[in-house]
Amino acid sequence: MKQFGKILKFELKGYLKNKAFVGVTIFLVVAIAVAMFIPNIISVFKSDDEGTTTTPTDLPVMLVYAEDETLSGLVKDYFSEAFTGYNVKVADGTVDDIKSQITSGSVECAFVMSSASSYTYYVNNLNMWDSNQALADTVLQEVYRVNAMIQNGLTPEQAGEIMSVVIESETMTLGVDQMENYFYTYIMIFALYMVILLYGQMVATNVASEKSSRAMEVLVTSAKPTSMMFGKVLASCIAGFTQLVLVFGSALLFYNINKAQLSNPIVASIFDMPIDLFIYLLIFFVLGFLIYAFLYGAIGSTASKLEDINTSVLPITFLFIIAFFVVMFSMIGGSVDTVLMKVCSYIPFTSPMAMFTRICMSTVAWYEIFISIAILIGSTIGIGVLSAKIYRVGVLLYGTPPKFSTIIKTVFKKQ
Repeated sequence: MKQFGKILKFELKGYLKNKAFVGVTIFLVVAIAVAMFIPNIISVFKSDDEGTTTTPTDLPVMLVYAEDETLSGLVKDYFSEAFTGYNVKVADGTVDDIKSQITSGSVECAFVMSSASSYTYYVNNLNMWDSNQALADTVLQEVYRVNAMIQNGLTPEQAGEIMSVVIESETMTLGVDQMENYFYTYIMIFALYMVILLYGQMVATNVASEKSSRAMEVLVTSAKPTSMMFGKVLASCIAGFTQLVLVFGSALLFYNINKAQLSNPIVASIFDMPIDLFIYLLIFFVLGFLIYAFLYGAIGSTASKLEDINTSVLPITFLFIIAFFVVMFSMIGGSVDTVLMKVCSYIPFTSPMAMFTRICMSTVAWYEIFISIAILIGSTIGIGVLSAKIYRVGVLLYGTPPKFSTIIKTVFKKQ
């Protein structure tokens, strides 16, 4: 235990003194702070410009013309609400007068109604991003219905009440609201993906560096391989978890400071995670990280040169990437209870992401969660012990990277 403590302390100091580790953490915290305070910064500039608010008379003019005065007045009222960037007016004079006003620049554009369902759009220079016609088509559908009701004896007020009726509805979710849980499920999966690839590679690189410098041969004779392996992996886990706590903790702090400005329901759903899901997140995140970190450490000990690391860890990386994409495609498809996802929920290499996703986005029986966690804990311990034995054997393996079967035979032969 004393050896384990010394190794853990030594490895943690290495991470905390790493300039890249500290720099990336500070950069992420500052970036999140800037993103969270953007609404406040924008509101400051808006408050400075309040004295120069644009009045309707300063807006470009849009004319509406129809021989039927009732129709032109109706279109003008609806267009005034829809085209907020224009000063909408009913045109005086003829169509030729309207054209001359547009070409002279005193009027931006005009809608000349030949009937309630037909119009001509006049504009001097048609911008490639001009969306006035698309919006007008939508608005005029409602205008046509209202006008038809008026023609059949209803007053404009009665027609407006009929068209503006609000449909009331209520949704009673008996299971899980997938949309509500989608965002923090996605964030957890993506965070686990990044942390495993980053810190797993660091564990493998550190082990390979010690081996190439022959320092491992000295260390392995003075400390138990189990203590060394668990110390290195747990140190990387603590370092990675500390970084995540600082990043997401600062995000939570800055969100609460700017909560009034960040009233978007999507943003709120990310930070309002239920406590039970947060506990599951911690369990699956830590166990998922450990099981892959042990594998990376074991593979790192078998590499003869530092340059061989990227090639050696490819099978583990591909395994994790496949698991990641299986879960992501299931989330995007909205079906997380497929046979494939259920099977992946009990495989140690995929269950950290698959089972957590199912818990967040579907209804999972308690015993299924218990079985998945139990298998994951047992597998993590077993792989940790096996990795420590491979670590000890790997010290003596130099030259050509050995085959996996050779390593396993050597490990059990040493027993």
